Amino acid sequence: MSTPSSAQDLSRTWSLRRPERHLLAWCLLCVTLGFTLILASMQAEGRDLTAADLAPLLGYWLSVIGVHLFLVAIRFHGDQVLVAAVAFLAGFGLLAQYRLGAFTGPDVGPFDPWLFPAGVLAMLGTTAAFMGGRYRALAAGPWVWAGASLLLVAVLLFTGQRFRGGVYALGFTTPTEVLKVSVVIVLAGFFARHAQALSQWDRWLHVPFPPWRPLWPLAAFWAALAALLAVQRDLGMIAMLSVTLLVMLVAGTRHLGYLAYGLLGAAGLGYLLLAVFEHGQRRLQAWQDPFADPTGDGWQILQGLSGMYSGGLWGEGFGQGSPGYTPIAGSDFVYSVVGEELGFVGCVVLILFFLIVFARGIRIAEHAHNQVGMLLATGLTAVMATQTFLNIGGVTKFVPLTGITLPFISHGGTSLVTAFAALGLLLAVSDTAAANPRLAARPTPSARAKGTPKPKTQTGSRRKRTPRPRVDDGDGETG
Repeated sequence: MSTPSSAQDLSRTWSLRRPERHLLAWCLLCVTLGFTLILASMQAEGRDLTAADLAPLLGYWLSVIGVHLFLVAIRFHGDQVLVAAVAFLAGFGLLAQYRLGAFTGPDVGPFDPWLFPAGVLAMLGTTAAFMGGRYRALAAGPWVWAGASLLLVAVLLFTGQRFRGGVYALGFTTPTEVLKVSVVIVLAGFFARHAQALSQWDRWLHVPFPPWRPLWPLAAFWAALAALLAVQRDLGMIAMLSVTLLVMLVAGTRHLGYLAYGLLGAAGLGYLLLAVFEHGQRRLQAWQDPFADPTGDGWQILQGLSGMYSGGLWGEGFGQGSPGYTPIAGSDFVYSVVGEELGFVGCVVLILFFLIVFARGIRIAEHAHNQVGMLLATGLTAVMATQTFLNIGGVTKFVPLTGITLPFISHGGTSLVTAFAALGLLLAVSDTAAANPRLAARPTPSARAKGTPKPKTQTGSRRKRTPRPRVDDGDGETG
């Protein structure tokens, strides 16, 4: 049985999250319209529709409504626009996967229909577990996370199976997707502890150099991780995590010198990997001139570009394209399918929503109330932004193909669940009620209207000043 104060707080949270409800209602409307268009095209082709065809849409409705009610129930005071933007992207991805037969095709796995609900549960569980500033406990032991990350990659290397140049675990899952979160936690914990030491650079012959003594443990961990991923030929993961390392290093130390040395190191490492691994050389050659081998290494790029070109400005319509000609349409090249069926306009809308997600992530990092929160939000946003750039850039031939999936859109169990878990952690950082305890104690407008007395003030004399409370900022310092 809830007390009057908890019921009042619940009512206030419900009122505060009204903008989120409005945005989620628009998401439900847009996704429902998309499903209606796909079902209409399927019926026009002579296919008999059944109740099972409505299951993905029903699951999306229940997930969106459940997410909002759960956030209200736990008194969550975090970002609302981020929730709505990801709800739209996830619904868009569900539409694309349904269009490509991910729920009704002959190759549907036993767990495929449950991936989206599993991702939503992972997001809600992560948010509830680490909101209220509890995410700081994750960064308390960075080397525990570092050891677990190395052990995960090593075990996969020795027990996994190779397919299309990559290494997969049982059921063709990719456990290394977890590195997108675990490595960010490692870096956040390390930089929160050593930010001051890493900011004090040395000079030798008037040339600035980063401090080696506090940096070498991180360098050793990164060399071991990059070596294991290189043996697995997961060059895309190396590129994504390296960009995240560089962004978090600059954000944590406020020293732009790391950017210059990081770019030099990335260029040298990229050249070394391309010189050693034939897999990377073929991808680079296919990117430079796909017509040199149009039926071999350049086939994927050319088919993806052809699909987007046929879409034109407005596309051929949902369900009217021919995604069967696009290689790995449900995963690596799902952006090509979007371009074919929704055209240039659909691609722009999709990118705009990704930019909204990244902008909210940057805002969360800027308004974080402690160093750990700022670093976690920066790292998670950098991972999602780099992953999106590598996928879309590879499909559009802006950068070489890396085999990276598109967050919340591409088919892929581990990738989807990890993206939702990262989102849950980002939402936990955005929770503002715990950072400002007075927010929870503030009476609601309805309570004031019912006669809640306002604090009395002194008239005709100076107010009595009270000392400013010393609030812990989460880093062991008070101010």
